[in-house]
Amino acid sequence: MGSEGSRVVVPRNFRLLEELERGEKGIGDGTVSYGMDDADDIYMRSWTGTIIGPPGTVHEGKIYQLKLFCDKDYPDRPPTVRFQTRINMTCVDQETGFVDPNQFTVLGNWQRECTMEDILIHLKKEMALPQNRKLLQPIEGNEDQRVDQKHIVLRCSIL
Repeated sequence: MGSEGSRVVVPRNFRLLEELERGEKGIGDGTVSYGMDDADDIYMRSWTGTIIGPPGTVHEGKIYQLKLFCDKDYPDRPPTVRFQTRINMTCVDQETGFVDPNQFTVLGNWQRECTMEDILIHLKKEMALPQNRKLLQPIEGNEDQRVDQKHIVLRCSIL
């Protein structure tokens, strides 16, 4: 028999399959969700998350899309997290949309037990904090251009 101090380390793919199943079933009150970008991605690296802004804030009723990238060292190291939707928050780089681990404690103090669900829930809570709840937000629409991870500017033109 094992000692009380020993613990089982769940392999990366099993852990991600558990997270996928949980994300597909829906989470809590339904204001955050996540899933894989490509069902054929055998490494399960690229994920999309959604947060519905919390009530009583400038984010209320808005839907925010995020990209989460779980590299081969996940869950030992945190995923990179990037808002696709423009947002003004103290922990988010205004130009790239990346969540700064130095400003967001869930990523900065990452522990193997943390999940993508935890990240999304804590980002939603971060939106409701006094320093973020009333921040002026970027104008919605196609005036805003987000540089993707390959540094290509995404634009939409109607001719």
